[in-house]
Amino acid sequence: MGRIRRWAPRVVGIVVTVACLVGAGRLLWPQPGLDEQPGSTARQLAFVRASLDEGSDTAAQQLFPEGYVFSNVLYGLAWVQAAHTDSGLRDDALREARWALARVESDEGRAVFSPGLQPAYGVFWAGWTNWLRGAILSLDPSDTAAVQRFSTHSAVIAQAFSASGTPFLQAYRGQAWPVDSTVAIASLRLHDKLFGAQYAGVIDRWLEQAEARLDPETGLLPHQVSPTDGSMLTGARATSQTAILRFLPEIDPAFARGQYARYRDRFVAYPGGFGPAVREFPKGVDGSGDVDSGPLVAGISLSATVVALGAARMNGDSALAAAIGSEGELIGLPVDLPWSKRYAFGLLPIGDAFVVWSSTARPLTTAPAMAEHDIRWWWRLPWLIALGLITLAAWAWTLARLRGGRAERHAIGLTATPR
Repeated sequence: MGRIRRWAPRVVGIVVTVACLVGAGRLLWPQPGLDEQPGSTARQLAFVRASLDEGSDTAAQQLFPEGYVFSNVLYGLAWVQAAHTDSGLRDDALREARWALARVESDEGRAVFSPGLQPAYGVFWAGWTNWLRGAILSLDPSDTAAVQRFSTHSAVIAQAFSASGTPFLQAYRGQAWPVDSTVAIASLRLHDKLFGAQYAGVIDRWLEQAEARLDPETGLLPHQVSPTDGSMLTGARATSQTAILRFLPEIDPAFARGQYARYRDRFVAYPGGFGPAVREFPKGVDGSGDVDSGPLVAGISLSATVVALGAARMNGDSALAAAIGSEGELIGLPVDLPWSKRYAFGLLPIGDAFVVWSSTARPLTTAPAMAEHDIRWWWRLPWLIALGLITLAAWAWTLARLRGGRAERHAIGLTATPR
C-alpha cells in the first residue's frame, strides 16, 4: 500500500500531462480549408450509421420533437456533401442518403407532424425532406422517379408559400419558426439550380416579405413568429440563426452576407477570454437554455456553436470555421479509432450527426462564398494556458506529496535514537 501511495500521484501526473499534450496538439493541428473536409469524415459517418442501426434516432426523438428527422436527414446530407468534395464517395453517398431519405419519409419520420398543414406535415418536415431529395439529385439526376417526386413536392411547397400571407409557414399547428421556411425556400432554389428556373418569383416574394419582418434589435430574422402574419414573437437566437445562415447563401448570397455580418457582431463571443464561441442570445441580452439550445455555459450554446461551424463554412468565414473545429477537437472529447470517430465519447449520437453535417458543409446552388472575417489572433492562448495550469496542478499535488514524504523521513531521522 505504501508503494501505491508513493506512485499513484506520479501516475496521475503522467496521465494528465499526456492528456494535456494531446489536447494541445489537437488544438494546434491545422483544420481543413473551406473547400476541404476532415480526413475523419468517413469514420464519423460510420459511427452515426452504426448508432442509427441501434436506434439512436428513436432515442433522440425522446429528447426533442425533431430528433428522429434530424438524426437521419443530417446523416444523409453529410454523405452528399462529402461526396461533392470527394467524388470517390459518390456511390456510398447515394446509397446511404437514399436510405436516410426513406426513413425520414416513413410513418415514424412523419409521426409527430400534422398532415393537415400546408404543406402537408408542416414546413419543417417538408423543407428538410425536400432539401435532402434535391441534394441526392445533385449527385445523380438520372433517377426519373426521384426527379418527379422532387418536382411534385417542390410544387406543393411553392403553392403553400404563394397562398400564405406570411413568409413563415407553420411547422406545427399554431407555431412557426423562420428557420424552417428558410430550409424549404432553399429547396426551391436547389430545384431551380438543377432543373431550370421555375420558382424565382416565389423566392423573390419570400425574400421581400422576410426582409420586412426582421428583428428590429439585431436586424436578423427572428427566432419565432406569429403563424398568422409573421410578426415577431421572439427575437433572433443563435439556435435558429446558425441554421438560417447555413441556408441563406443558397437562396440569396447578397442578403446572406449582410445577415452574417450582423450575426457575427452580435453572437460571436469570447467568454472569460476563451472562444470564439456562439452566444444563444445577442450580446447584452441574457436568457436561459431550453430544449433547442441545451444548457448554456456563460451564455454559450454548445449546439449552436457546432452548427456555426457549417454556417461559417457556407459564408466564407474560414477563420471562425477553423477555430470552432479546433476547439471541438479539444473540448469535444473525441474518440478517434481506425474504424470510427465520435465526440463526447459517443454518448449523444445526434450531436455527432450535427458535427459531421457542419464540418462537411458546402454550397449546392451557388459558388463558395469569399469573405474576410477576423478573430482574435491569440484565441488559442487561453486554452493553452488552461492546459498548462491543469498539468502544473497535477504535478503540484505529486510534488507536494513527495516533499511531504521527504519531510516526514527527515523528521524521523532527527528524532531517531543513535545506536
